[in-house]
Amino acid sequence: MSAFKALKTKIESASAVVGVVGLGYVGLPLAHTLHRGGLPVLGFDVDEKKVAMLARGENYLKHLGAEVTTDLSESDRFEATTDFTRLGEADVVIVCVPTPLGRHQEPDLSYVLVTADMIGRTLRAGQLVVLESTTYPGTTRDDFLPAMRAAATHAPHLKPGEDFFVAFSPEREDPGRKSHSTQTIPKLVGGIDDASTELATLVYRRGVDQVVPVSTAEVAEAAKLLENIFRAVNIALVNEMKLVLTEMGVDVWEVVRAASTKPFGYMPFFPGPGLGGHCIPIDPFYLTWKAREVGKPTRFIELAGEINTQMPHYVIERMTRAMNDRGRAVKGAKVLVLGLAYKPDVDDTRESPSFELIELLRRRGAQVEYSDPLVPVSYPVRKHDLQMTSVDLTPENIRRFDAVLVSTNHSAFDYGALAEHARLVIDTRDALRPFEGLMGDRLVRA
Repeated sequence: MSAFKALKTKIESASAVVGVVGLGYVGLPLAHTLHRGGLPVLGFDVDEKKVAMLARGENYLKHLGAEVTTDLSESDRFEATTDFTRLGEADVVIVCVPTPLGRHQEPDLSYVLVTADMIGRTLRAGQLVVLESTTYPGTTRDDFLPAMRAAATHAPHLKPGEDFFVAFSPEREDPGRKSHSTQTIPKLVGGIDDASTELATLVYRRGVDQVVPVSTAEVAEAAKLLENIFRAVNIALVNEMKLVLTEMGVDVWEVVRAASTKPFGYMPFFPGPGLGGHCIPIDPFYLTWKAREVGKPTRFIELAGEINTQMPHYVIERMTRAMNDRGRAVKGAKVLVLGLAYKPDVDDTRESPSFELIELLRRRGAQVEYSDPLVPVSYPVRKHDLQMTSVDLTPENIRRFDAVLVSTNHSAFDYGALAEHARLVIDTRDALRPFEGLMGDRLVRA
């Protein structure tokens, strides 16, 4: 029996062992989804704490709910490990590792290539390897696959598409979203050949409701970038509208809601203090970097990046102006930043603009604290290490501050207390709209 037929039989009979590399925001819900689809799952992570917590059934990603870790820990079809020499035990290896940016906004594929090297060392006939990490078109075929083959010195005879198989399937996770889950979000799959596409499609169909095969890995890679570039450009557009309309005395949030009444040809995007999350602030620059290789400019992407990265500076300028109008300098002022997470009702702080806002305020001499019930203690992120602890949003605490800056509009915040007791609120999320009559000129939108 050929390697293709043997693996296909295993997948169809639910006996194929799936190895998921990286048990974070993407890998953990994927492992749970495929496990629920009946497949045995072997999880890999370099973080010993995560592995130990999974063994105990403890949840380290609160937005997923306790069911995820409980299901896995109590199952005899799941195991988590830090031992990457066991990659050879998996019939299917799915890679969910970070693809951040370097110091100069260049793609950092180090996690992808290190993982490819580890997979290559145990590569065997009859394996399917799928990359899910967001990247530029050509990574799977031209970077990931060669790195695997270079490490497979024990088996140089293995041929992709015949002895082992390689595909790309972009993750589409949105932490905290209630309307969709890993199971219900359609899954794109593109292989480096038809056999790889077919096998990867069969694997994902074990747990995902709709799997959409495309012609190549490059199409799947580019589709993921287009999804996130679309959002980045439209967020930049509405942020630029905010800059203009604010100077005109026009409420941009009301304008967006008014435009949203059109039932076709328009999709609402709302302004904010800057971009956050694991995709939108990063992914567009992967295409920008790759485009230089083919000599083509990416003007929309670069302009959107310029606008969005300037939003924290705009917010602080609005705050400075508002405080000056009230006879209070930012230097020496006590400022409370509301929300450290990048979006409401999650504990995810990746690329959160709140970090930049805090750093900018500190540079101007402000005494800054933050409040976020979902992030009680700050932890290091790519560019920042604040070393701060959250304060409770009580009336007494609110009154201590000269200004409160709403960066993330968690539903847990008591906006009524904020409206009643705050001296000044700089609202970047339109969270205080129900209280604007009560607040008067103590409310400034930015």
